[in-house]
Formats: sequence, structure tokens, C-alpha cells
Amino acid sequence: MKKLKIMTIFGTRPEAIKMAPLILELSKFPEIESKVIVTAQHREMLDQVLNIFNIKPDYDLNIMKSKQSLTSITSSVLTGLEKIFNEESPDLVLVHGDTTTTFAASLASFYKKIKVGHVEAGLRTFDKYFPYPEEMNRKLTGQIADIHFSPTKNAKDNLLREGIDENSIFITGNTVIDAMKYTVKDGYVFNNDELNKIDYSKKVIMVTAHRRENWGVGIENICRALKKILEENKDTHIVYLVHLNPIVKDVVYKYLGDCRQVTLLPPLDINETHNLMNKCHMIMTDSGGLQEEAPHLGKPVLVLRDVTERPEAVTKGTVKLVGTDIDTIVNEANNILKDEVSYDKMSKSINPYGDGEASKRIKDAILYKFKLSEKIPEEFE
Repeated sequence: MKKLKIMTIFGTRPEAIKMAPLILELSKFPEIESKVIVTAQHREMLDQVLNIFNIKPDYDLNIMKSKQSLTSITSSVLTGLEKIFNEESPDLVLVHGDTTTTFAASLASFYKKIKVGHVEAGLRTFDKYFPYPEEMNRKLTGQIADIHFSPTKNAKDNLLREGIDENSIFITGNTVIDAMKYTVKDGYVFNNDELNKIDYSKKVIMVTAHRRENWGVGIENICRALKKILEENKDTHIVYLVHLNPIVKDVVYKYLGDCRQVTLLPPLDINETHNLMNKCHMIMTDSGGLQEEAPHLGKPVLVLRDVTERPEAVTKGTVKLVGTDIDTIVNEANNILKDEVSYDKMSKSINPYGDGEASKRIKDAILYKFKLSEKIPEEFE
């Protein structure tokens, strides 16, 4: 019997984290010939994840360039994938989420009439410039995709409103929860010694903030707010994982570089990041993925954005949107730091994003759609 050839394509660290457990799941089944392509839209941070999960790509486009534009990423992915698709003729291409690699890989597949499966499908803010370019990347990918793996019912409902066939949508949970089964460990000792020196009996806040829409005034306001939080909470320590982009890095070091209550570190590998999250008291971020990961570990999250494509945790109460207004950030952080009732309410909410079985559900849905299994896949509730 001819094997089902599936090509999984990704290019950034967050995609790699969320696709790794799915790649490992697909590799278990003799009916599937699994191939991995990385575009290396990010390079160093992507390679860290591949090494941790011991994934060796079959193809590496290695497109990353200094000061690369969205146009150059898109054109490089389209050109590189055309050659690979001509050689391999896959039955299904799997893409993830909302990166430029995701959209370009979907478009390249469409040009070759190859079916596309979209992992983490249906997330929306309904503002095409926020986040930019992610909102349109995932929306356009949704129009191309043949199978949609939605993490939640809300994401599925978004797709239905856009006219997507319900029979092509499967609610799976989010694969990032699957990844955390591999990474979070009791008694973890950090490779980065700066993290081992931190007193975790204090209220440690983990911070990430780097999104394009926060560049400039947004990042400045966040840093000013963090400084004010520390002035009002002497028993608090901040670990800020600073993006390598000078537009972000220069501002953060300007405002927080001399603060004794702050540890500034470059982005960490996924083992270090997940275990830091597990040890910290709360999280402040403009990232999407952390909004899903933190609730799994029982950590309150303040989202440094005005809107989120992940409203489920906001509804459940484990996440709050605070934007980039200085006073709002400070007030909401103080509420969590000083009020145990508020902290407990957020930290003990149920995680709406997954149970660690998303990869298995996606694999089952693929086998079902390609008539390699008659079993209707169970959905995440």
C-alpha cells in the first residue's frame, strides 16, 4: 500500500515548538511517510528547538537574511518550495499558525494543487493590522487550507462564520500543551546560571515583549511600567527575555539595564523557557504562545496588547488584557502581586487550550480524511 506522504513546513521557533510533538506522533505510524522542511525564517532559535526534540529536517531552505523583509521571506519560500514539491509530490502539507512561512507555504502548495492542513486554525482578532502581519497570514491560510485543526470551539466558530465547510474542521486542542510534556521537569536545574542564582521564593515575573505593533512607544511604556512595579514591590524580581532585534533590545537595556531587581537575558531554549515559567509567580507578555502555555502551569498572565486572538483564557479568567498604558499595567500587576484572592482566582482557572493529546487527534483526523481509518476522530472539549 502506498504510504501517505506528509510534509510539515515551518520556519520560526514558536512554530517548531508546536509542530515538534506532531512530527514525533506522525513518525510512529507505518501508513505515513513524514518529511520535514524548515525555511529558517528564524535560524538560531529554530535550531535550538530542533535539537531539543531531536528532529532532523529533510530539507532546509535557510532563507534568513539580515534585515529581511516580508516580501523577501515570501518570495524565497515560494521559490524554494516549488523545487521541493516538484521532486516530492506530497499528499498533504502541514503548516502552523500565522507566520509568513505559513502563508507562503500554503500558497506554494495551492499553486501545485497539494492539500494543506492548517494546525492552530481559526484564531482571529478581526483587525488585519493587529497583529501585523499575523492576522492576514492566518486568514489567507484559512482560505487555502483543506483541513483545519482548530485548538478550540471558538476558533472553529470563527472559521464557520467565514464559510469554511464544517466537515473540514476538527477541534484538537493546542499542540503546545503536548510539547510541555517533554520539557517541564520537577527539580529542573537551568543551564543558564543567571537563572539558578534567582531567589524563586520572591515574586518573580517573567516578561517577554517584542511584537512589531509594540515597537517604539509601546516597548518604552512597558519598560517604564516595569520599573514602577519594582519600585512599589521590593520583594519582586523581573526576568525579561529580550528579543535580539535592536529595535527592542536597545530600548529595554536603556530603561532596565541598570536595575538590580531585573535580570535581562536573550531568548532561551524551550526547556529553559518552560521551566522558568513553571518557577515564576506570574507572566507579562505580548506573545501569543505564552497565553496558552502559562494557564497549563497555573500562572496568571497580563497580556501587553489591546486585543488577543486567544480570548478563551480571558473568558476563563486566567489571562487579562492590559495593553501598553503605563498606569493600567502597574495597577493590574499590583493587584496580582498584592492580592492573594486575585492571584488564586487567576492561577486556578482551567486551561481551555488543551490536554496534551492534540497531536494524536490531528493524526487521527488526517488518517480519517484520507480514508486510512474509518474511526471518526474524537474532539477536544
